[in-house]
Amino acid sequence: MKVLVTGATGMVGAELTRQLLAEGVDVRILRRQSSDVSLLGEAASAVEHVIGDVTDAASLTEATRGVAHIYHCAAFVGMGPGVSRAALDDVNVGGTANVVNAALRNGVSRLVHTSSMAAFGRPESSSDFIDENTTWYTSKNNTAYARSKYHAELEVLRGVAEGLEAVMVNPALVFGRARPGENTREIAEKIKAEKLPGIPRGGTAVVDARDVATGLRLAMLNGRTGERYFLGAENLSWASIITTLAGAIGVAPPARHVNPSLAMAIAVASEAVALVTRSHPLVSRETVRIANRTYRYSNRKATRELGWNHRSFAETAAYVAGSLT
Repeated sequence: MKVLVTGATGMVGAELTRQLLAEGVDVRILRRQSSDVSLLGEAASAVEHVIGDVTDAASLTEATRGVAHIYHCAAFVGMGPGVSRAALDDVNVGGTANVVNAALRNGVSRLVHTSSMAAFGRPESSSDFIDENTTWYTSKNNTAYARSKYHAELEVLRGVAEGLEAVMVNPALVFGRARPGENTREIAEKIKAEKLPGIPRGGTAVVDARDVATGLRLAMLNGRTGERYFLGAENLSWASIITTLAGAIGVAPPARHVNPSLAMAIAVASEAVALVTRSHPLVSRETVRIANRTYRYSNRKATRELGWNHRSFAETAAYVAGSLT
């Protein structure tokens, strides 16, 4: 059985690829010519490479030929005014549509799509647990990235309506081994360098990249067609996340919390400077708004239906700290 992994050079995709190879699976990856394969390590030489891109339908037709299963992990992640909404839609929505179409065209038997907890939406009230049944509605709390991931799920459901067996997983904020300056590694790097100005007052759900990869594999085996499964380990305050990471790294956490009003003022000024200099802002209003709210999520469906389990964030933090050396 040949399996295709898109986004295999990223944090989650690389971990998934290694786990599949450890099970003896025949893995093919779709990647760009310029992709950095360093996260794959020795796995890079143990998989078949197809050069292409999810935005290139022709390359996906080639990549999916003779494939039984697809793990779609490729995505464009970004927040704030410096991030191109067109790029988010091209990769996350259009790219997912291309994957679905290629799977249907080439008779792929099953697809697991890597979505995000952002695709659930963020309600105005943060008192209730958010889960797979939360209704999406327009809100200032939903970023352009969140909207793109929600619309990507609609493409998957369109594929299901056309006869494709497909399952969606929605990871929480993922921590793991990543390239310098990328993903949540940037948070750990700022903590290590003692350059994090303070601790936001909100909270979110977190998960280990290794557990997300396991969840993807379990979704392929046990997931119900057309269903989504939230993969989150713990609901934590940012104070707990940052303090745990700091302890694992061996430095003191920031001593103060960030005042939300001051943070928003700094974000407005940062965005104004970025607009003039045509650069990315140091912090965006989107980031400040989300970081100072608390959202809690329920993983009951994934644990019950998939048999999924997870590590503690303390173990994940130690893993992340070890990757910084």
